[in-house]
Amino acid sequence: MSQQNQGATAKDAVALLTADHDKVKKLFREFEKCDASHQGLKHDLAQQICMDLTIHATIEEEIFYPAVRAETGDQQQVDEALEEHGSIKELVEHIRGMATGDGELDATVQKLHECVEHHVTEEEQQMFPKVRQSDANLAELCEQLKDRKEELEHDFGATPVRGNNTAEAEGERSATGQAGS
Repeated sequence: MSQQNQGATAKDAVALLTADHDKVKKLFREFEKCDASHQGLKHDLAQQICMDLTIHATIEEEIFYPAVRAETGDQQQVDEALEEHGSIKELVEHIRGMATGDGELDATVQKLHECVEHHVTEEEQQMFPKVRQSDANLAELCEQLKDRKEELEHDFGATPVRGNNTAEAEGERSATGQAGS
């Protein structure tokens, strides 16, 4: 089952958000594996990372964080997460404005990766366990997150650079990446 499908079949909000985290971690790894001869693919991956992070941050901010505040009473942790989202959004906007082959792309994506990694670690080790121990209805929250995520993906015209994790898709992506360089 692909990461994308895990998110689609997640039974609770924490599982859905964790699947999103795993998906973006995988995209960062794929970006880092690309060498300089694949500038088109690197640019496409960076744009995919930015879109996924934007959608993820939006559903957290609109639905998940208010529930965390209400159910755990942890204002400080949510405020810190929102502040980290602000830093991530600035980097995302910078990357979105970059052209294929931009010399700053690698360094900026690396900085974004570090910010996201820090944020994800805090959420998964601190926030998510608190939410699981609370009275939050994680199944209902999951449905709200999924519905909003689908709306945002539709609004963004989301078409993943990297589809399902099949060998056939790998071949298609390689050809696309080479054609784009």
